[in-house]
Amino acid sequence: MSGEGARRLGRWGEDQVAADLCRKGFHILARGYRSRFGEIDLIAEDDKYLIFTEVKLRTSEAFAPGRAAVDARKQARLRATAELYLAEHPENPRQPRFDVAEVLAPAGLRTEAPRILYLENAF
Repeated sequence: MSGEGARRLGRWGEDQVAADLCRKGFHILARGYRSRFGEIDLIAEDDKYLIFTEVKLRTSEAFAPGRAAVDARKQARLRATAELYLAEHPENPRQPRFDVAEVLAPAGLRTEAPRILYLENAF
């Protein structure tokens, strides 16, 4: 898959997770928040938590699950980026939480009902 095709598929996966979170009553605050340390795919909130979500999309389960790509190095980058977001938004007193969303879309963008496995407090 080309670089642009992979980016488009990744954005589509983030759209699926964002819609799922909204259906569950979360409010999306930011998408693709970037810092010098990295990017957080989705930042959402509910009554209790400020949720930093890493989205991992797979078209096949033949290799490793998406959560396997969120290794210690990736977690450190996500934490550093979240710290900058928190410093920029001190008005949000909610407890931070790091989640991982795995999206399985076997037909890529043509997948009608992607499977989303949402892991709260993933790290």
